[in-house]
Amino acid sequence: MTISPHAFTFVRELVRAESAIVLETGKEYLVESRLVPLARAAGHPSVDAYVADLSTRRTPAALKQVVEALTTNETSWFRDSDPFTALRQSVFPALAKTRPNRTLRVWAAACSSGQEPYSIVMTALDTPELAGWRVELLATDLSEEMLDRARTGEYSQLEVNRGLPATTMVRHFERAGLNWRINRSIRERVEFRQLNLTRPFPPMGRFDVVFLRNVLIYFDLPTKRDVLKRVRQVMAPDGHLFLGAAEMTMGVDDAWERVPAGRSSVYRIREDLKMEGSSCVL
Repeated sequence: MTISPHAFTFVRELVRAESAIVLETGKEYLVESRLVPLARAAGHPSVDAYVADLSTRRTPAALKQVVEALTTNETSWFRDSDPFTALRQSVFPALAKTRPNRTLRVWAAACSSGQEPYSIVMTALDTPELAGWRVELLATDLSEEMLDRARTGEYSQLEVNRGLPATTMVRHFERAGLNWRINRSIRERVEFRQLNLTRPFPPMGRFDVVFLRNVLIYFDLPTKRDVLKRVRQVMAPDGHLFLGAAEMTMGVDDAWERVPAGRSSVYRIREDLKMEGSSCVL
């Protein structure tokens, strides 16, 4: 039995209001599959019954559960590989030449269960130019459940098999029963914090590198523009923005320019607008 149009509309409007993620018609199967476990846990015979009860009660905790269930996205280790190669071979070495304090700050937005920020840390450790440097990494996500998972740094065999080289697993992981846990020395380098990209950012400082990969594709055009504008305001003038392969700033926020980085590409604040970024209040 599939979710009814009425229930789908309620969920779609809820998710859009809370996260700005647009669930197009045709995503009913996704909503149904993500909400079945919540419906069962709440003792309802169907997703429609669960949503009907939810729409009547509107309990904040239950509404939050629904939003988090529908905003949990795909992730893997060193996803797409080229951005991490560019980070190690081009971006980190270039930044190392211009940071006399020997400190870099990186933000991994929409970090899900933590594979991306941990991959960034391991990439920094494998960059000779950053030997002895302090690399501060902030990882954020809308979902508290995902953040709790990320903080533990514990992953199933199936999860570590997705993009994690065997040599890297041997170096940085230890057994945890049937699972694998990333070493404390890696976990301690990442600060995990809850953040909704579509809302005003809290005080965060300024970042040399921002990973905002495979996130903008879920937003409508005005939301994309707003997010990119606010990201620009927390970027160092010579900072680097990584987007997903299917994402770009062209036609969205022309304050960015795309530049090659190895076999990948990154986005930089346009030269004539760098003073705007450097004068932002943080």
